[in-house]
Amino acid sequence: MDRRVVSHPVRRIVSGGQTGVDRAALDVAISLEIDHGGWCPRGRIAEDGVIPSDYNLSETESKKYHVRTERNVIDSDGTLILYCGELSGGTQLTHRLANKHERPCLLVRLDENDVDVCDVRKWLVKEGIETLNVAGPRATSAEGVYQLAREFLLVLLETE
Repeated sequence: MDRRVVSHPVRRIVSGGQTGVDRAALDVAISLEIDHGGWCPRGRIAEDGVIPSDYNLSETESKKYHVRTERNVIDSDGTLILYCGELSGGTQLTHRLANKHERPCLLVRLDENDVDVCDVRKWLVKEGIETLNVAGPRATSAEGVYQLAREFLLVLLETE
């Protein structure tokens, strides 16, 4: 298999700020100095309380999670869903909303051994995704998902 590095067009990362995959995406964006943002519920609510102000998120008018999920799907060029096990809850909703709004969406199951970062980079290039919505389960729904997502995104988004 050809392992040459395929560059990526990503210039901005968005997510909803929830624990787990969302926070991993925002933390990676900050550490790699990639612009970041997205929508979060009014009051910056998350399962662990208030989403820290370090994350440049805009609040929706609603406290309901599905409102910010849909806004992030619509306001991005494509959605990368990182998950373990089976899709469920808000992660499954994100997938449905991407299909509803006919937005590119790629599912990457982090607990499988055959995840190829080069394939994901090729998808980013093929779809021309500059603003990438990253979504997935919250920390309490998938043990260890924050670290798995963080490690995957660091490799995916690093540049030479």
